[in-house]
Amino acid sequence: MQPATAKWYDRREAVFIEFCIEDSKDVQVKFDKTKLDFSCVGGTDNMKHHNEVELFESIDPNESKHKRTDRSVFCCLKKAESGKSWPRLTKEKTKLNWLSVDFNNWKDWEDDSDEELSSFDRFSEMMNNMGGEDDLPDVDGADDEESVDSDDESTFS
Repeated sequence: MQPATAKWYDRREAVFIEFCIEDSKDVQVKFDKTKLDFSCVGGTDNMKHHNEVELFESIDPNESKHKRTDRSVFCCLKKAESGKSWPRLTKEKTKLNWLSVDFNNWKDWEDDSDEELSSFDRFSEMMNNMGGEDDLPDVDGADDEESVDSDDESTFS
């Protein structure tokens, strides 16, 4: 039995962990107040995987959930105390070779007031900040086509 490769990221209300196991079977995820226990059989070689994590802070086991896909098992651990940043997933500062930060989803939300805005509000704000046609910069060579035409006409006359 070996640990499954996993990546994690932190949000204001929850911590997310994705166990990267393709074609997983017999998935078992146990949420405890200070611990996560994950096991499954998966991969092309049907290897048994087991991960046990002593968590950095407490979670709400009843509100924590997991979802299995063909490529991974995604866990959402609801923080017992929302709004508190987790600098790491584990209680101890030891480096686990199977665990990494999910930088694609990582966000420094502590300083980010945008999280209060909805996605639509952020999109609208971005569109308003882009400006209109009058704000477009001049592009070098944009008039070349006309000048070539005018040169051609003058040579033919």
